[in-house]
Amino acid sequence: MTAPRATAPRTPLGRRFGLLMGALLLSSLGNGLCFPFTSIYISQLLGLGGRAAGGYFIAMAAASFAAALAGGPLADRGGPHRVGALGAAALAAGYALLAPADAVPLVLASGVCVGVGFGLFYASIVGVVDTAVPESGRRAAFAIRHIVNNAGIGLGSVAAGLALHGADTPAGTLRWLYLANGLAALPLIAVILGVRPRTGAEATEAKEAKEAKEAKERSGDAQPSGPGPTYRSLLRARPMALLILAQALFAIVGFTQIEVTVPLLLHDRMAVTLGWVSVVVAANSFALIALQPLLRGRLERLPETVVLAGGPVLWAVAFGCGLGAALAGGAAPAAVRYGLLLAFAVLFAAGELMYSSAFYPLLLRWSGEEAVGRASALASLAWNLGTASGPPLGLFIVAHASATGSWLALALGAAAAFTVTAALYGRTAST
Repeated sequence: MTAPRATAPRTPLGRRFGLLMGALLLSSLGNGLCFPFTSIYISQLLGLGGRAAGGYFIAMAAASFAAALAGGPLADRGGPHRVGALGAAALAAGYALLAPADAVPLVLASGVCVGVGFGLFYASIVGVVDTAVPESGRRAAFAIRHIVNNAGIGLGSVAAGLALHGADTPAGTLRWLYLANGLAALPLIAVILGVRPRTGAEATEAKEAKEAKEAKERSGDAQPSGPGPTYRSLLRARPMALLILAQALFAIVGFTQIEVTVPLLLHDRMAVTLGWVSVVVAANSFALIALQPLLRGRLERLPETVVLAGGPVLWAVAFGCGLGAALAGGAAPAAVRYGLLLAFAVLFAAGELMYSSAFYPLLLRWSGEEAVGRASALASLAWNLGTASGPPLGLFIVAHASATGSWLALALGAAAAFTVTAALYGRTAST
């Protein structure tokens, strides 16, 4: 009889983190109520045309870019909580503005507000989450944040579908949904401000850390910090540059492909019914929730660079399952074909968890305390670049390649992401 294997106790993430995730879930649910419908709402239901819808997204993208660049240094100088709360307030105002919108100027104003909100929020949320948990709980915290965000959007989409089903006036229903989206962001403002470190013990710890750093600088063991790193100096460091590049690639070859390309590939190239497409997407979401507690301990025992590189490896294997289903074709037993597609969904979810549990802890470590905001802004901009370029690339592949060729192209994309993340291997031991 063998003795049971001892396992390290899990770090409790604390009440502040729980409150933050609850507010984030509500805000994400609000986003899910609206985000699939915005272009249809503006162009068709409001009757403002495609130019107005395009102008909304252009205004949002430009404002998000500018706000992220400005929000990074603001978060580094004044702390992330005020910047995050300001971002959430801008999101609430922007979404609420679409509810009464009936002309282009109000639509564009909404786009600017939403863009500013996203830029400020994502330049600060990494620091907000980090200060809400002990350092040993970082990896689990960011994995849970990823799950909460996806779960909220999924629940919101389902609720919106039920609300719009059979609605006599879809435009009127959507106006209420946009108002609900704005209201759903309000608790996030209060919670972000409420979870700021305030206790005497936390203040003492921060003061002691600052005094130790100043003493080290006076002794000559370290150079004075000065004004802190700039965007340029962060990107000149090879590990940080590779990490930001990896962020863009994860969005391009991974997240946007499962959201946009894979459903189209399944339906148009493999004749999979819409019902089964929904099952595959839902299986991915449920697998995220089910796998997190199972994988948490195992992932925390591995270096972050190994975990990050493992994400695209699992994605390549997942795309290989899709390729197997395509090669099997309609003549194969349904259990084989759909079993491979479900395996794709589960393996892809495991890769998502590896990304989310490793990327932001590495970003925090390599940016240093003085540049978390700037590094977060760079990661946000890389993500936006990836989410903008990934869907057109995936749709082009599906339009010009067979089912097998499309799955192979997706696997090659995952291999490209692995090449970049593999270059980071060993960095943990040297930092």
